[in-house]
Amino acid sequence: MNIGIDIRPLMTTSRTGVGEYTFELLNAIFSIDTTNQYFLFYNSFSDVSKNIPRWAQNNVHYVATHWPNKIFNAGILLGLIKLDRVIARRAGIRLDYFFAPNIGCLALSKNTKLILTAHDLSFEFFPHFYTTKTRLWHRIINPKKLCERANIILAPSENTKLDIVNHYQIPTEKITVIYPGLSSAFVSPTPAQISDLQKKYHLPRSFILFLGTIEPRKNIIGLIEAFEKAYPNLSEPYHLIIAGAAGWKNKTIYDRAEHSPLHDKIQFIGYVTPDEKPALYVSAGLFVYPSFYEGFGFPILEAMASGIPVITSNRSSLTEIGASVNTLINPNNISELAATMTVILRNKKTNAPLGDVGQIIKKFNWQDATNTFLGKLK
Repeated sequence: MNIGIDIRPLMTTSRTGVGEYTFELLNAIFSIDTTNQYFLFYNSFSDVSKNIPRWAQNNVHYVATHWPNKIFNAGILLGLIKLDRVIARRAGIRLDYFFAPNIGCLALSKNTKLILTAHDLSFEFFPHFYTTKTRLWHRIINPKKLCERANIILAPSENTKLDIVNHYQIPTEKITVIYPGLSSAFVSPTPAQISDLQKKYHLPRSFILFLGTIEPRKNIIGLIEAFEKAYPNLSEPYHLIIAGAAGWKNKTIYDRAEHSPLHDKIQFIGYVTPDEKPALYVSAGLFVYPSFYEGFGFPILEAMASGIPVITSNRSSLTEIGASVNTLINPNNISELAATMTVILRNKKTNAPLGDVGQIIKKFNWQDATNTFLGKLK
């Protein structure tokens, strides 16, 4: 079969959730499937070829166009551009499937089957966390219509599947849950790697860690407030390290940290590469991820694999990732979060026994995800 794949999420060097999902799933698929023909499509007016991963095997082909994105997207939205036809013309084939690893600007011919990954519906439930431009963009691309058009919808969690069924009235049998796994770069760090990372980011001896995009949905202001409440009761001078790429509507987050009475103990270190993450996690005394809503939550899985205690929200998909070994809190209750941080850090509480965590992590792996994906191709 001929399968087109939208790899526009891979055009940037800083891979966050969607980019990580796209890369890891494709990497796993191509390591197993050498029969089906894959046509990887991207569009960019500037040269982004150095950012695009290269899979050097005979059944993986690249198709690129170089239109200005605004013109290209306008052509898609007006029905003038069908992505499957663009690939077909340039590659001299006809597509059987088109895989979109994220909800985005997309139009296909009627006869091409669409496999669509819907990571979450946060833009539906929490529009105030997004900019006016982003809200308008979601209205224009019409995620509900894309889900209705899709022949197969992939969801990264049962929670996202239920959200799609309940909010968009999509038949449940059309949606398959494929849990993501750990990054292929997530391996145990060496002492030298840990030391180098600590020097690079000037990390303190004891710190609480948050890792994720800096945006309102992650509840970082709530974390800062909880840190301020907990700090006087801690047995040693912990710092708060906030890692992650800048997202949107985050000025108030940076301002809140700057004006905190503990501002000298709050440090934003920016985007951390996949290779650096393992050393960062194991250096932390506690990982806190008090997000209001997540479609999956890669950082929770990564922190669990690193063997550090985890506090996260009792909301959305976060209850599906190791709820029996992590500590769940109400993200709206700052006092509860502060008290939980205090108890864990004062008692030097660790995660559940390594065996328990290991059994849970086995549930999340790219090989199972790939087998499920390939099983959908008929």
